[in-house]
Amino acid sequence: MSVSALILTLNEEINISDCLESLSWCDDVVVLDSNSTDSTRAIAAKWGARVETRSFDNWSAHQNWAVRNIEFRYPWVLYLDADERCSFELRDEVLKKAQPRAAEAAFRMRRKDIFMGRWLKHAQLYPTWFVRLFRPTKIRYERLVNPVAVVAGPVGEIEAHIMHYPFSHGVSHWIARHNRYSDLEAIEAARLRHDPSGVATHAGSLWSKDPNERRRALKDIFFRLPARPLLKFGYYYAWRRGFLDGRAGLTYATLQAIYEYMIACKGAELDRRRRGLPV
Repeated sequence: MSVSALILTLNEEINISDCLESLSWCDDVVVLDSNSTDSTRAIAAKWGARVETRSFDNWSAHQNWAVRNIEFRYPWVLYLDADERCSFELRDEVLKKAQPRAAEAAFRMRRKDIFMGRWLKHAQLYPTWFVRLFRPTKIRYERLVNPVAVVAGPVGEIEAHIMHYPFSHGVSHWIARHNRYSDLEAIEAARLRHDPSGVATHAGSLWSKDPNERRRALKDIFFRLPARPLLKFGYYYAWRRGFLDGRAGLTYATLQAIYEYMIACKGAELDRRRRGLPV
């Protein structure tokens, strides 16, 4: 064994058992819990996971704290959210790639988002690559929400997928969570809009070989565009052919447009407050 596992949780009693079951092959699982008020920590302890507790502030700070302060048993860490599952194929490839003397500092992988019982193959930004297997001393995170992993060293790729169930708590929970996320995204958007060097700085990253760099560049440029909610719906549903995912695709594209509208409204409010105007 050369791999530890890290799971971030907050009131995930509905998910944590299935997540831990998918990691039953790993004998060093750490659950970093943000003061859950349900039975998340008790369930994790029953599964034999080590439970650490830290109040959540923002995503990058929380994840940076984890990789800097948790003592993992092994040199490699596989990071999952509680609503994600490690498939058998992913387990086998992770154990094959995560060798102590491997040249890579991290590995990126894709995930399949499941909604209404089907994989959102089209109404999503698939394939989006996430750095989820890493040496903790070689990684740090940036951005308040939807953090970007910055890796000191070569990054390899894993072909197997993480299985992701973003609506496991229901649509109401998804909306409430993204309402909170939109607060942080609005702050990021306002910061970028007032950075005159931003477009020039990030435009070159659009052709980067690193998917994370490309994703960050696209997001930073997207924040400067008008009519973003309409653009986002059109991108997911028409350009990405989300209609091929049926009702799930239409629902997801609509929810993403609503999320973008919340970010736009809150960003406009921040701008008006900054200028001393009524909101």
